[in-house]
Amino acid sequence: MTSSSAFSPSSAFSALSAYGWDDGWAEAFAPYGAEGLVAGRVVRVDRGQCDVVTAGGVLRADTAFVTPHDPLRVVCTGDWVAVEPAGSPRYVRAYLPRRTAFVRSTSSKRSEGQILAANVDHAVVAVSLALELDLGRVERFLALAWESGAQPVVVLTKADLVPDVTTLSHLVQDVETTAPGVQVLAVSSQRGEGLDVLAETLSGGTSVLLGQSGAGKSTLANALLGEEIMEVQATRDMDGKGRHTTTTRNLLALPGGGVLIDTPGLRGVGLWDAETGVGQVFSEIEDLAAKCRFQDCAHDAEPGCAVRAAVEDGELPQRRLESYRKLLRENQWIVAKTDARVRAELRREWKRKGAQGKAAMEAKRGRLR
Repeated sequence: MTSSSAFSPSSAFSALSAYGWDDGWAEAFAPYGAEGLVAGRVVRVDRGQCDVVTAGGVLRADTAFVTPHDPLRVVCTGDWVAVEPAGSPRYVRAYLPRRTAFVRSTSSKRSEGQILAANVDHAVVAVSLALELDLGRVERFLALAWESGAQPVVVLTKADLVPDVTTLSHLVQDVETTAPGVQVLAVSSQRGEGLDVLAETLSGGTSVLLGQSGAGKSTLANALLGEEIMEVQATRDMDGKGRHTTTTRNLLALPGGGVLIDTPGLRGVGLWDAETGVGQVFSEIEDLAAKCRFQDCAHDAEPGCAVRAAVEDGELPQRRLESYRKLLRENQWIVAKTDARVRAELRREWKRKGAQGKAAMEAKRGRLR
């Protein structure tokens, strides 16, 4: 098959523009088009096979040719791919370089990353107001979102369960303080409140919907899509948790523009090399740290620590500092598992702190004698 019959940039642009196709993707795909391959976007991946939306419609393709040992390089929902024009089975031959990628660490002990979605512009963190806000979990999601290269958006779902307007306003303010530089929206999928603002925000690109099971993601996705596409199940009254009604990641075109990737509920949200993302979530702490007397200040008991001073003055909540430390330690531990240099640095740091603690104990004993 000749390249002219297999691929026309103008026809692909018009047919795939609703899924995010643009001149940049057309340029990146051109060499594959010259080989007679077909451009498309992965809308679903399932057991070595994927559904790909192309200019000619949705087709099923095998990913055997692009399944490396590195789990971060496997085909995932949101990828733009080059697919064989015909064949049984039909194969994905390559995927285009990703602009962004949402990655978390797996719950296994093998220290592997898991890619949840690719080429995402907005990371929508759904948080249910049916339960007490867990600001630490919000910060964790935001760290991964910032690290991915996407713009985070926090959506407080089930706002209809908070009848007091003043209480709802305070909840939004609490999250806004936790999420500097991030849009925070209170939404009720049942009543349609806040959906127009959210739909407008998401209309300009690809969005991934993230959150715990029971956060109302599928209900929110249906409300944005304007039809019952995603299966919804009731949450348990005692803890607000739901079953994983979404079992795969699905990419769907929104009626007002843009596309949405719905994901299964995430029980664990482990960081994966997200130091930059953590820094963005806690930008006020990073700004304060730049004013500390010592460049390597641990914000513990060092003299001239601007961070500790802010805590003591009530400018910085102690909870924020503790959460910042926790996420940095976790991220450092994950990186150390796969990076020998970082492991060595950690050992040196542990020895240094151990020596400091030993010296402090000996000095204390000397004073007591």
